[in-house]
Amino acid sequence: MGFITDEGRIPLIGPQGIFKPAAKELPLSITTVPIIEGRPRPYEDEIGDDGLIRYRYRGRDPEHPDNVGLRMAMQRKIPLVYNYGLVPGRYQPEWPVYIVGNDPANLSFTVSVDDHYQEFPLVDPEPFNVAEPRRKYITYLTQRRLHQESFRQRVLRAYHEQCAICRLRHDELLEAAHILPDGHPRGEPTIPNGLSLCKLHHAAFDRHILGINPDYRVEVREDILREEDGPMLRHGLQGFQNTALHTPRKPELQPNRDFLAERYELFRKAG
Repeated sequence: MGFITDEGRIPLIGPQGIFKPAAKELPLSITTVPIIEGRPRPYEDEIGDDGLIRYRYRGRDPEHPDNVGLRMAMQRKIPLVYNYGLVPGRYQPEWPVYIVGNDPANLSFTVSVDDHYQEFPLVDPEPFNVAEPRRKYITYLTQRRLHQESFRQRVLRAYHEQCAICRLRHDELLEAAHILPDGHPRGEPTIPNGLSLCKLHHAAFDRHILGINPDYRVEVREDILREEDGPMLRHGLQGFQNTALHTPRKPELQPNRDFLAERYELFRKAG
């Protein structure tokens, strides 16, 4: 990622979380490392009570040049690029983001996301009491979308970019399905709580047209098995009755059997 100027090519991401190109006075971007299942992140960006992002300092020295650079960007209201790590080697850039707070005691900056569809100048013309609520809302929506896309990318990568039921490999038709839903107390966006499914089988799974038992076998609801329709029903749903689910090779990435058992009971009740 980068762009070309009279000074040459300038990247948008560097090896450090706070990236300042050598030719520039101020940082250009901030980066969050991707989640790797089973490993703690070096640091975790948090959402504060005010709905804005808390981005960690580089190191523990508030006077480190990178931290000083972000404070200068805050004082001058300079927009930055926020690179959110989805999976290793893949980042989702969001822009513009602004440093709107500095907390040396907790070694963190406060970051808000703005609407990149709006043309923005170097100095924000909006009154603070107008910009703040709008940016909080945009920040919330952005974080929710990034977390969902991170979950999708991690699950699809674990399943080698294919549907766990039919093995369809078209990325644009694949989704990450939660076994236990997002609002469930244990419905966290982790790979063992996810399934890589094509759009058809994701919708059928969510609506209990098909279920997956704790032995990783696919079951189709009885009334659907008895139904007579065209080839899509026969080959897309009925034909997968009692077939084996395709799962990741690593045991720690395979679907949680307890989660599947709980979800399977809902499928049985629906039948």
